[in-house]
Amino acid sequence: MNKINLSDISTDAPEGMDKRVIKAVTKEIVEELDELQNLLYASHNHSILIILQGMDASGKDGLIRKVLGNMNPQGVDVQSFKAPTEEEKDHDFLWRVHRFAPAKGMIQVFNRSHYEDILIQRVHKWIDDKTAEKRMKAINDFERLLSEHNNTTILKFYLHISEEEQKVRLKERLEDPRKMWKYNKNDSVEARLWKDYRKMYEEAIEHCNEIKWMIVPSDRNWYKEYVVAQTLRDTLRSLHMEYPKLKV
Repeated sequence: MNKINLSDISTDAPEGMDKRVIKAVTKEIVEELDELQNLLYASHNHSILIILQGMDASGKDGLIRKVLGNMNPQGVDVQSFKAPTEEEKDHDFLWRVHRFAPAKGMIQVFNRSHYEDILIQRVHKWIDDKTAEKRMKAINDFERLLSEHNNTTILKFYLHISEEEQKVRLKERLEDPRKMWKYNKNDSVEARLWKDYRKMYEEAIEHCNEIKWMIVPSDRNWYKEYVVAQTLRDTLRSLHMEYPKLKV
């Protein structure tokens, strides 16, 4: 992939998009996803790994709820990756992630992922560039392993919000009782490192793009949900799955 500059890519919905129309279309897509996920689970030949990355307050949690919340929970797993535990630190950096790779028939969501180990780790200078390069190669190998040897389709979404929109959303965590539970005292500290995170995201997207990233404008939640839902729907359709026939 050519070198990218995220500041050149809009974080807003395209002009001319009608919010009410898009929300109605998204609702129809989500209803179809329920049936497609059931077909995925029953046919038991493929799996889906959805990787969600983005700046703090880019809306990962809400996206999962709105797009996947209607599905049968037997066929969907969500794993969030926080700071590694002591046990996880005793293993290679992919160990804690590989354990949650999706089984056939499943949709697995990574709310943050193995990419944190070349993002926050680099921003805070806990690893050097040489180590980061080795990890990027390992990530490409890992994703290739899943896709080529387990019929896993990997969808990688970078939820692209503006610095201004992040400030608005972080402020809401201090003022809106329904969002205060999301508040973290480190939010403001990390927000001041915006440019550093942006640079590391650009390099991660550039060097770990054998399986393509989708950069999703995310200042408008309704548009973000539409893009992700549509992409997942189209991906599941493309698998041409069938329900197993009755065995007599």
